[in-house]
Amino acid sequence: MSVILCIETATSVCSVALSKDGSLIGHKETQIGNSHAEIITVFIDELIKASGLNYSDLSAIAVSKGPGSYTGLRIGVSTAKGLCYALDIPLISIPTLLTLSIGAEKKYGDQGALPVLFCPMIDARRMEVYSAIYDKNLKQVRETKAEIITADSFSKELENNRMVFFGDGAAKCRDFVTHPNAVFYDDIFPSAQNMTNLAYTAYQNKQFEDVAYFEPYYLKDFIPGIPKVKGLV
Repeated sequence: MSVILCIETATSVCSVALSKDGSLIGHKETQIGNSHAEIITVFIDELIKASGLNYSDLSAIAVSKGPGSYTGLRIGVSTAKGLCYALDIPLISIPTLLTLSIGAEKKYGDQGALPVLFCPMIDARRMEVYSAIYDKNLKQVRETKAEIITADSFSKELENNRMVFFGDGAAKCRDFVTHPNAVFYDDIFPSAQNMTNLAYTAYQNKQFEDVAYFEPYYLKDFIPGIPKVKGLV
């Protein structure tokens, strides 16, 4: 039996889920931004207690690896590493955009005659997003990258495919991507409950990270803002 705790903090959503042999036991999440550090350990503790399990029952910790918010990723990975060290269990990392796509695939189902492509998008500020493209089987068909959205974005893919855009970066595309084959979902966000099957497969295949050296996939270097000094323009 494998009991895996999944942690998702790559965006404004703070989400944790508990699974046994790939089946969801329970989950907790909130979309209140900038609260990850205060609630992540509370959510984990409440979830484990509600399940009737103990921390010692955990077989592994799975964490969303990014791309996404620098601060959010740091909080999630630091929490996951701390638990792995304390419990002496393996660490599993799951691509954030793939987890996001699982939620969209569940909602979209099998619609229309055209082939479908899923394009998860995470806000990267201004007109830039972190994105990738997956086919109907959630096989990645275009690499993950940071890109600036323009009127020409995805024009080639949209000619012969129904293309589903979702995630907190997708809203930036609405005014630019107006092709009739484009579909937008507003209510799809990364959730730890969609990590469970991926985490279980990784656990079975012993696809573990080095707890000491693993770092989130930021995609871009973190550039801190310049603090404002009172009295200066």
